[in-house]
Parts: sequence; C-alpha cells; structure tokens
Amino acid sequence: MKMSDGVEWAVHCCVVLTAASGPVPAARLAQFHDVSASYLAKHLQALSRAGIIASVQGKDGGYRLTRPADEVSVLDIVEAVDGARPAFVCTEIRQRGPLASPPEACTRPCGVLRTMAAADEAWRASLRATFVADLARGMDEQYGVGAMEPARAWLAAPH
Repeated sequence: MKMSDGVEWAVHCCVVLTAASGPVPAARLAQFHDVSASYLAKHLQALSRAGIIASVQGKDGGYRLTRPADEVSVLDIVEAVDGARPAFVCTEIRQRGPLASPPEACTRPCGVLRTMAAADEAWRASLRATFVADLARGMDEQYGVGAMEPARAWLAAPH
C-alpha cells in the first residue's frame, strides 16, 4: 500500500501540535518540517474538514488539535488525507478472458479478494490502535526523555 506524502506530513504535524502551547500557523508547521507551505496547507485543510484539527483565527491563530492526542488515531489521519477506500479494489478479472467464469458462478469473493481484504483490515486495525499520543510518547522513548522539549521551545519562540 502506498500512501501520499501528505499522510506523513499530516501525522508529523499532529504529533508536533501535541507539543504546542497554542495554535500553530500553517507556515510555521511547514517551516518546522521544511516542506512546501501550500502543499501542507491542503493537507491541514483535509484534517480540519475531518475534525482532527481546527483553525483558530486572529493574530495568534493557527491550527490546534480538536481533541486529546490519545483520541486521534493514525487511521483517522490517513483517512482524512487519503480517503477511506480500500487498498485493493476487485475488478472481477475471473469473469474475463477465454475461460471467463459466468457472473452466476462468482457470487462469493475469490481467494485473492479475501486475502487482500484481510490484509487491509489488519493494516487498518493497526493504525486504528495507534494514537497521536503514542507517537509523541515514542519520541521520548526513541530519542530520550524530553525529546519533544526542543520542538515545544521552537514553536513557542517568536516568529
């Protein structure tokens, strides 16, 4: 399964927002990750439409998470950015070609579709069980306690 760059960017932005003491402007998030501000804005809008983040207007405005990070799953973000469609879509290839099966013989999903659907569900279950808060906590585990502190300080510094 291939996900768009926007998924990576959106997940990272949500993790960074856990370290912010207030709303973070889109341009500041783009600068933090050294990514295109216009491309990131598109994905932030998708997160906003999905209710994962909210835009705060005004001089000190920007984006913030709409609910606690332990209530935002990675699957929520993936589906907000890339959609909820399954990774595999059956085209009923078994009904084509010189030895095509008639439609009435294809009333049950074939082994290929069953396998792909099971893999898709396992993938979604894993993402559904992982939350933004888990990823933020993982920063301390991976890089040492206080790993999010530099991000918190950078976000709080005047821009």
